[in-house]
Amino acid sequence: MSAVHANRPPDASVQAVVFDVGRVLVEWDMRLLFAKLIPEAERLDWFCSTVITEEWHFQHDAGRDLAELVAERKAEFPGNDLLIDAYATRFLETIPGNVPGSHEIVRELAAGGMPLFAITNFASPFWREYRATEPLFDLFGDIVVSGDEKLAKPDARIFDLAARRFGHAPQAMLFIDDNAANIASARDLGWQVHHFHGADALRADLSVRGLLD
Repeated sequence: MSAVHANRPPDASVQAVVFDVGRVLVEWDMRLLFAKLIPEAERLDWFCSTVITEEWHFQHDAGRDLAELVAERKAEFPGNDLLIDAYATRFLETIPGNVPGSHEIVRELAAGGMPLFAITNFASPFWREYRATEPLFDLFGDIVVSGDEKLAKPDARIFDLAARRFGHAPQAMLFIDDNAANIASARDLGWQVHHFHGADALRADLSVRGLLD
């Protein structure tokens, strides 16, 4: 079975398309910020694998207070205060640009009248800062942000909350995410899914489903 068809239940109609944000619509790499601040390659590797890691950052995505997290990290790793502060104050520098081709797909779906929504693991203050810079999200009817809800993917509760907010049954929505655990959780709850590996494959899947020309 092809990768395109593997994502699609047979004869399933889609009433709404639901996007993840990071690494589906926008690129994200925390190392990009700290590479500007730490010239030594070995120390940069250590810092990004030990101090400011994606696993630690996930706590903020899930709703933990930023000041509390930063204070704890400074106490645990003394001598790195300025670098840890940069995580809190320069987060937009971890977003280098858009995922190639994805924004065009969003605009085409919107132009065709498809209802669009998003579920994103994104810390509340960072989301507000980023959202103000990106008009693409004006095309979305609603966006569930993990930091606001204090629930994060792949927790089933955030998908249930999203289904209630979006007003469509899970079976009638196509959820697009790059994270395999999030895809598995959504599929288990009855959502249609596309495991994102680039805009070309997504466009092909949407075309098979009859959602794009």
